[in-house]
Amino acid sequence: MAPNIINPFSRRDFLTAGVGIVTASLFSPFSIALGKPKEKLGVALVGLGYYSTDLLAPALQKTKNCYLAGIVTGTPEKAETWKKKYNLSDKNIYSYKNFDLIANNPDIDVVYIVLPPSMHKEYVIRAAKAGKHVFCEKPMALNVQECEEMIKACKDNKRSLSIGYRCQHDPNTQEFMRLAKEKPLGNVQLISCAAGYKESRAGNWKVQRAMGGGAMYDMGVYALQGARLAAGSEPLSVTAQHVINRPEIFKDADEITHFQLQFPGGTVANCTGSHGINTNFLKVNYDKGSLHMDSFSGYTGNKGYSTLGEINFPVDNQQAKQMDEDALAIMQNKPVLVPGEEGMRDIRIVEAIYKAAKTGTTVKIG
Repeated sequence: MAPNIINPFSRRDFLTAGVGIVTASLFSPFSIALGKPKEKLGVALVGLGYYSTDLLAPALQKTKNCYLAGIVTGTPEKAETWKKKYNLSDKNIYSYKNFDLIANNPDIDVVYIVLPPSMHKEYVIRAAKAGKHVFCEKPMALNVQECEEMIKACKDNKRSLSIGYRCQHDPNTQEFMRLAKEKPLGNVQLISCAAGYKESRAGNWKVQRAMGGGAMYDMGVYALQGARLAAGSEPLSVTAQHVINRPEIFKDADEITHFQLQFPGGTVANCTGSHGINTNFLKVNYDKGSLHMDSFSGYTGNKGYSTLGEINFPVDNQQAKQMDEDALAIMQNKPVLVPGEEGMRDIRIVEAIYKAAKTGTTVKIG
C-alpha cells in the first residue's frame, strides 16, 4: 500500500476555512474549495470483510447522495486491490494505526464501521473525535454502557450516528410497522419471528463471544427487531433458552437462542435467532386478521401478505437505499432514521435475554 499522504490542513483549519463556514451548521458537510455544501458525502469503509466487499462497496456504486471515498484496512494486499478496483486515492487509504489522520481529510465525511462488534465502540468514538459522521453496523455494541459512550461521543462532537438497520429503510418492513401503529387490523396479539443460517466456521468471530459472536448478537437481533417493530411497542420482560448442538464449533457462544417477549397489553412474541437453522419469517396475529412475511429480513426479496393484501415492495438495493437516506438526512441536518438510541434499545434487551437464559428466570427489561 502506498504511504498515506497527510493533508496540510488541520481539522481546525478545515472547520474554519472559507467565507461563511464558521457560522454554518456543524452537522452540514462543506467543501473547503468552494465553501458550499457537498452534493455527495464521501464514505470510508472500516473493515473490508464480506459485508463491505460484497454488499456495501457495490451499493456505493449505486448511491446518489454518497460515494465510496476511502477505506481502512489492516491488509496491504486488500488496500491495493480496492485501490485499483474503485480508483481510490492513496491519501484516502488508511490502516488501523493511522486511522485518526482521517480527521485531516475533507474527502471523507462519513466513516462506516464494519468490524466485529467488540471493535465498534473504539472506532465509533475515534471517528466522532475525528469530526466524521458515523454509520455503524449492527449489533451496535457488546453492552449498554458501550452504546452510551458511543452516543455521547457523537453528540459531544456534533456528529450523526446511524445504526445499519437496513430493514427499517425497506418499505416491506415499514408496512408491518404501519399496521402496528395505525391498527387497521386491531391490536397485535401474537408474534412469531425467526432469523438464522447455519454457521460452520469454527474460527470465525461470529462463534467467539468475546468478539460479539453468538446467534443472539447476530441473527437474533433481526428476530428481535422483527418482534419490536411488529408490536409497535417495547417489551416489558423476557424468558430465554440457549441450544448448542455443535459444541465443537460453539465452544463459548450460543448456537441457537429461543426467547419469549412480553409486551404491554398482553402481546406475546416467540422468537428464535440461530446459527444452526436456516430460517427467516415473521408471523403476526391481530384482533381482526394476520400477517405473514417470508422472508422478512433478507438482503433481497422480502415479501408476504396480510389480511389486507399482498406485501411486496421490491427494493433495488437495500444497502444503497439505507446509505442514501442516511446521507441525505445528514446533508439536510435532519435526524437519521435509525439513530444510536435505537441500537441501544436492542442491546438492552439482548443483555436481558442472556441473563434470562443463564438464570432460567423471567427478566424485566428496564
